[in-house]
Amino acid sequence: MNVTAYAPASIGNVSLGFDILGAALEPVSGDALGDTVSAREAECFSLTVSGPFASKLPGNVDDNIVRHCYDYFINALRDKGVSARPCALHLSKNLPIGSGLGSSASSIVAAFVALNHFYATPFDDNTLLTMMGALEGQISGSVHYDNVAPCFLGGLSLMTGQSSPVAVSLPVIKQWYWVVCYSGISVSTSAAREILPTQYNIQDTLAFGRQLAVFVDALHRGDASQAAAMMNDVIAEPHRKALLPYFDESRVYCMQQGALSFGISGSGPTVFAVTDNQHSAETMLTWLKQHYIQNDHGFGHVCRLREQGASVQNNE
Repeated sequence: MNVTAYAPASIGNVSLGFDILGAALEPVSGDALGDTVSAREAECFSLTVSGPFASKLPGNVDDNIVRHCYDYFINALRDKGVSARPCALHLSKNLPIGSGLGSSASSIVAAFVALNHFYATPFDDNTLLTMMGALEGQISGSVHYDNVAPCFLGGLSLMTGQSSPVAVSLPVIKQWYWVVCYSGISVSTSAAREILPTQYNIQDTLAFGRQLAVFVDALHRGDASQAAAMMNDVIAEPHRKALLPYFDESRVYCMQQGALSFGISGSGPTVFAVTDNQHSAETMLTWLKQHYIQNDHGFGHVCRLREQGASVQNNE
């Protein structure tokens, strides 16, 4: 048996939903934007790695998060009283580390989806999502689902704060284009968290809750204008933008070009703009590639939200 799973890039926070809102991405060009993990039968476990960002991963595969996913999954099988034959895994690392595109989440989700299919789907989606959150927490230092949930489930995900369901899917504004641009520099999630205040004033707290509530309501009513008006980050962006060269200039340009919203994807440095016009989206992307990208590692895409989430590409 040979199973290959694909897990897309994602936007954490989506500006207004710090740690509790996330979106899965799919370039309109048809290009893949995510990691893949393959599992095949083998006499003993092994992990190999390839892809444009493989060199940025730990040199020892025992330190690779995909190896940790395998160990976690096998232990969970044993807890169910199920003995598992070993398998060989291969990670194609296509997302840059510390990019704000859910790179670690993509590897984790692809690994668990591949393993679950390889071992005849012993775990349901909510259990898998809980596992994914636990592994993501090993990297970021705290369990949060705003990348793994949309990466796994697709579309726009809202975290419930409960064990079941961990996340619920929200309606998607289908006419929106999401312009994403990775500058090429790296921002660690832990460093981006350290820059945030430990306490917030009552005005920002009320604004956060109000915006999220109105945004969810607007999505369910299909009110794209009001939903876009709520996409303002009062929690992280005022502090994190100092880590991102040319952030303010990029926001000004994109808003002048008709962007409905502009913000930081996850912890950054990737930024995103939302628009309902594809020509404007392409214009923004061209400018961002010229001005926001800092080195040869940077890239950008015009995307839609990927409603499918993670997928099994082949199962033989």
